[in-house]
Amino acid sequence: MTPLEAARLYGSIAAKTLGQATGAPADPTRDFTRFLREELAQAGETLARGEQVARAGLTGRASVQEVVEAVTAAELALERVTAVRDRVIAAYQEILRMPI
Repeated sequence: MTPLEAARLYGSIAAKTLGQATGAPADPTRDFTRFLREELAQAGETLARGEQVARAGLTGRASVQEVVEAVTAAELALERVTAVRDRVIAAYQEILRMPI
């Protein structure tokens, strides 16, 4: 089982469980894979913006405050992606340890 398959399985189980817990039907269009894809795209955009603003700051086209805000946002995005990655890997490893 690949990490992506494990993430899909985890997402489908979580969606079903959350749907049952709240009494509302699970929204199949908002699955875990889509969530990850959107978060990664947003993080990539934030990192790219941080780089652009940092370059603009070096050439004097952006203020120090703009550079600090963009770099801090990029750092937070990277930390969030790393945390999600760590959780997915931990879930995958937990699935591997399950008895068959």
